[in-house]
Amino acid sequence: MSPKDNNPRAKPAAQQNFLATAASVLALTTLSACSTVAPAMPTAATATARPIVLVHGAWMGASAWDRVASDLRQRGFRVTAVELPGHGADTTPAAQLSLDGYVKTVLAALPAQGQAIVVGHSMGGMVISALAEQAPERVAELVYVAGYLPQHGESLYKIAMTDADSRVGAYWTQADPKAYTPASLRPEGIAEVFCADCNEADQRTLVSSHKAEAVPPLGTPVSLSAARFGRVPRSYVHTRQDNAVSFKLQQNMLARAGGVRQTWELNTSHLPMLTQPRALADILADVAR
Repeated sequence: MSPKDNNPRAKPAAQQNFLATAASVLALTTLSACSTVAPAMPTAATATARPIVLVHGAWMGASAWDRVASDLRQRGFRVTAVELPGHGADTTPAAQLSLDGYVKTVLAALPAQGQAIVVGHSMGGMVISALAEQAPERVAELVYVAGYLPQHGESLYKIAMTDADSRVGAYWTQADPKAYTPASLRPEGIAEVFCADCNEADQRTLVSSHKAEAVPPLGTPVSLSAARFGRVPRSYVHTRQDNAVSFKLQQNMLARAGGVRQTWELNTSHLPMLTQPRALADILADVAR
């Protein structure tokens, strides 16, 4: 996949008003099911490649990366897909979840020696940013896939509130917003928000696997410095037809951040790992080599 393809710009989604609650924050993506394929023997190119660590977003688990991870392993890459606490099959109670806990989980998944390519999708962008601040020496490069790219002191919620083109707010629901109870999207909006370009089987899986998301981590600001986070190379994969983290917001985050080494554009919804796993794997393979 070459940087910045020339796919026509997607039509913006209808403007949304994020007034659901002071705690209403985006949490993004969902599960995909795929069989695991045994890794291939490393080639001359992949034997020296950096290991790849994949971090999912909210309302999903590590299996969201199954198709991309399987593709990369077949090419001989070393790949780890992290399951964040309280997501996927992990049963950590919502009251015990925190952004710091997410970061510690990813940190524990990094190789003991050397550096890794760390990839964050959606909310995972917040996690990998905080990770790079804590342990920049262990990260060769950060890759954001439709991910939140924060500034110092920003939370996901603060950034999401600026995204007038997102459809998340239209379907956001909580039992008790004042108590910061876990949040979900109403079933009728899940496919529209996350994967309007998915096939029907994948859309049904997204709805059936949807799991309420802890809200406090999404409102937690990150502390970032030029000396630590700022020294880690960064790349970004845009998703042009994204109804969760809009293409416009993605562009705005990059314009503010500066210093992004390379960008790509995929003409997909919020979940390119479901609809274009090979193209996304090609990008990550190029970064890791």
